[in-house]
Amino acid sequence: MPLPRFIPLALASLLAWPGLHALAVEVPDPQAWARLSPAEQAARRAELKQQLQQATPEQRAAFRRALRERLENLSPEERQALAGQARERWQQLTPEERAALQRERRARVQAMTPEERRQLLQQRRQMLEKLTPEERAALREKLER
Repeated sequence: MPLPRFIPLALASLLAWPGLHALAVEVPDPQAWARLSPAEQAARRAELKQQLQQATPEQRAAFRRALRERLENLSPEERQALAGQARERWQQLTPEERAALQRERRARVQAMTPEERRQLLQQRRQMLEKLTPEERAALREKLER
């Protein structure tokens, strides 16, 4: 028995609904990400970058929001463990690899619109407010170096 004519139209209208595809790019699990090798992280980062470039500004904002929420839901101990793993990986990189990552980050921020930059700054300030006093002190010490 064929589908009634209105069902394909209803499905098409649902797919076009603004909030339905708000998160087209899947947010990676921070702990799973930390277990990836640097090469796997670079490949996954490139894949995410490509997906985010093709996404709408709303989808990119939804991705950042979901990523931030996922990180905020980690306990302070889990965040510290992830930060320690990231620090160890950073120390293992060659100076050329570090410079390449720094250029990539700089280019990513420069490619943002002024509004996206303001939002990023606001988000970073909000994240700083949620850090424990010990985490803030460690970050302050790190930035002073």
